[in-house]
Amino acid sequence: MGTEQSRRKMLKTVITGTAVLGASVAMPALAMEKETTPDTAAPKLKGNVNHSACRWCYSSIELDALCAAGKQMGLKAIDLVGPSEWPTLKKYGLYSSMCNGAEINLVDGFNDPKFHPQLIENYSKMIPLVAAAGYKNLICFSGNRRGKDDETGLKNCVEGLKQLIPLAEKHNVVLVMELLNSKVNHKDYQCDHTAWGAELAKRLGSENFKLLYDIYHMQLDEGDVIRTIQTYHPYIAHYHTGGVPGRNEIDETQELYYPAIIKAILATGFKGYIAQEFIPLKEDKLASLRKAIIICDQ
Repeated sequence: MGTEQSRRKMLKTVITGTAVLGASVAMPALAMEKETTPDTAAPKLKGNVNHSACRWCYSSIELDALCAAGKQMGLKAIDLVGPSEWPTLKKYGLYSSMCNGAEINLVDGFNDPKFHPQLIENYSKMIPLVAAAGYKNLICFSGNRRGKDDETGLKNCVEGLKQLIPLAEKHNVVLVMELLNSKVNHKDYQCDHTAWGAELAKRLGSENFKLLYDIYHMQLDEGDVIRTIQTYHPYIAHYHTGGVPGRNEIDETQELYYPAIIKAILATGFKGYIAQEFIPLKEDKLASLRKAIIICDQ
């Protein structure tokens, strides 16, 4: 108690003693005290990871507020936003690390020819917009199997995507297919194993088609996360995080040890973005995001 009283007396003396010089002298002392408290201080990041966060996980927070807070935490980008939200990101100096808006949905994708006309029209319009805005990654999906075996799904995806690859190459845009689990969240989704997605990339044979490796999803469907990343990293353009089980905070409450996973990703030479895509359970969602950034800053 005595220490706290002494501290307050000292601050009062500083403020009183500098009043004649104007508020500009006194206020920095107060501002410094506030900014260096643990709850508000910007984390000291190592600079090895390009940190991002998925917009939808923080839908209860206005985008301006998310961008402002994220920028202070060390975010370089926001994931899964479309053209209408790009100006807000740019206002805060944040990148759109994974663009969306061309897909039909998660279940109607490139593995079914009946969706090709709509998908080709959508992506043909979106690819130039992504490039004009200065961005690179545009998400896409395989769609659900609906009885199709792996080989049929691969052939259909190749047939549809090969019609877009030349346009993507022209504009230096990468079509990035997300790996999703079919065990819990996305029943019947076809691109549910890394080997299947890598085979699709091999058949397309273009640097403008890659995979989005979602660590949460792939832990559920195949596990062996670090060795899988080491094996298939040439085909991976982007990473998403998430706690297992539950897809919540990536802290000590779940089974994945993210510091080791992030180190393994960096060891492959990866220079892209790693985006937080967990659903915060804690009331202070931004505090959970800040902690996740620190955990993944290796």
